[in-house]
Amino acid sequence: MDYLKLAEYFEELEKTSKRLEKTFIITKLLKDIIKEKDPELFINLIRGKVFPAWDERKIGVSDKIVIKALETSTGNSKEHINKLFSELGDLGEVAFELVKKKKQVTLQNVRLTVDLVYNNVRDLADLEGEGTVNKKIGLISELLTSATPLEAKFIVRLILEQMRTGAADSTLRDAIVWCFFSDKLRLSYEQSTNEFKLPDNNRKEYDLFVDKVQHGYDLTNDFAEVFKIIKEQGINALEKITLKAGKPINVMLYQKVKSVEEAFEVVGKNLALEYKYDGFRLQIHNNNGNILLYTRRLENVTKQFPDVVDLIKKTVKGENFILDAEIIGIDPVSHKWLSFQNISQRIKRKYDIEKLVKEVPVMVNVFDIISLNNESLISAPFVRRRNMIEKIVPNIPEKIQPAKQVVTDDIEAAKKFYEESLSLGNEGIMAKNLSGEYKPGSRVGYGVKIKPILDTLDLVIVKADHGEGKRAGWLTSFTVACQDSNGNLLEIGKVGSGLKEKEEEGTTFLEVTNLLKPLIISTEGKTVTIKPHVIIEVAFEEIQASNDSSSGFSLRFPRIVNLRSDKKVSDINYLDEIKITYDAQRGRNK
Repeated sequence: MDYLKLAEYFEELEKTSKRLEKTFIITKLLKDIIKEKDPELFINLIRGKVFPAWDERKIGVSDKIVIKALETSTGNSKEHINKLFSELGDLGEVAFELVKKKKQVTLQNVRLTVDLVYNNVRDLADLEGEGTVNKKIGLISELLTSATPLEAKFIVRLILEQMRTGAADSTLRDAIVWCFFSDKLRLSYEQSTNEFKLPDNNRKEYDLFVDKVQHGYDLTNDFAEVFKIIKEQGINALEKITLKAGKPINVMLYQKVKSVEEAFEVVGKNLALEYKYDGFRLQIHNNNGNILLYTRRLENVTKQFPDVVDLIKKTVKGENFILDAEIIGIDPVSHKWLSFQNISQRIKRKYDIEKLVKEVPVMVNVFDIISLNNESLISAPFVRRRNMIEKIVPNIPEKIQPAKQVVTDDIEAAKKFYEESLSLGNEGIMAKNLSGEYKPGSRVGYGVKIKPILDTLDLVIVKADHGEGKRAGWLTSFTVACQDSNGNLLEIGKVGSGLKEKEEEGTTFLEVTNLLKPLIISTEGKTVTIKPHVIIEVAFEEIQASNDSSSGFSLRFPRIVNLRSDKKVSDINYLDEIKITYDAQRGRNK
């Protein structure tokens, strides 16, 4: 397929905000490419990626490199390109306008196929050594020289990983079901009226297919693989996917409840209670001695934690396993447990790692096991999984242990355990059903987290305002968003307090500003629009109804508690969760 045809699909996606219409457009594309030699690469491109989420390789191209490539390929000056960029706020649109009015005349253009563009963009990640920047500029320039305006727009966006098509994971999931089963289910969609039709007697089967595709994705983190399996083996083959150590899965998530009593109501009468540590979640893979560590965002942080790699190799039994754990920092002097804020620097550090290992040693708390010696344990009851943890994970003070746990059916004993956990500086406790399975990617009733009444939300920054006076040069006020059930982002107000001016006092305005600057999409006055990527934990006194935000809510007295570099946009709080908290507040405040 020519890249132009794919770009036309992307343009169609961008022009609609209707989720059903986006699903229909992606379905058309999937049916169009189903007979292609390698349809899986199209799935990656729909998601605006050329590598799977867990892949260490990065395209590694900045706005400056793209601007230089546009200079080379279109003959425009850097000043003109920057002026256009400030007006349009999108280098993809800049590329469209410049190629449309291109000054350079080429004798022979190369026909741009999807394969060619995909492979050339992947090649950008492999360029290294002396002259890397010039090599990247040259490779991008070659593509842009042969591109039509629309192709140039989506080549640049692909390179910068800012496709702006609104193709959420849930939309792609549903499109895969529509692609393969619309005839079987007598499913139809009328684009002119945005009407989705499905016979009532087929609804249950449709939901089952959606669940199976979602389950396949949760186990593989790869819609391309899911698509290939359905195409070649049928949808039931998704149930036979084997877990592979070294390839991260979407971890199981837990609902939040307000009290120990509510935990017993939701989960059951006989509970396993565990400390909810104030650290960060780590997926630990051992593939025959090759240890790999992933955050819940699926980022490979193996290099940042050589001490953990060495510890796992030496102490945990088993040649092949996947563990779910929480890592906390230990103060080397007082031996007290440190908060997430102290340990988060280890996730981000790319240099002086050995020095930081000594300054902030960590302890590994293993709370679940997903596979052992090539046996998947996701269907095993939690009580069995916990027994296996205790058999293979040693208890070495301040190094590694099974997560602290008690099993009880007594509410008073549970409350005592909760208070004990809080007194140690933990966030609260987890309550788990002993019979519960491991459900990757799901918030199910097999377990809940109990935290103090002081509420916090995980939200993503979507806009920011430049500071004034002594804070000039920093971004100091942040518009934050939650998500609806379809993954659409909804603003829930602004937060400006909680950050510090001095590094020794905690997370600073400068640190957050540096994280956000490369993500700026557009500027209007002192306000910048941000590519959603940076997650913050926000504490607040109360949720209030608001007509001024797209979520319908705002936060009273919000403040930033933590940067959550361990979380991704799909992990932020849902609007439904916020509504539940709002309704509960109204009950308490009567």
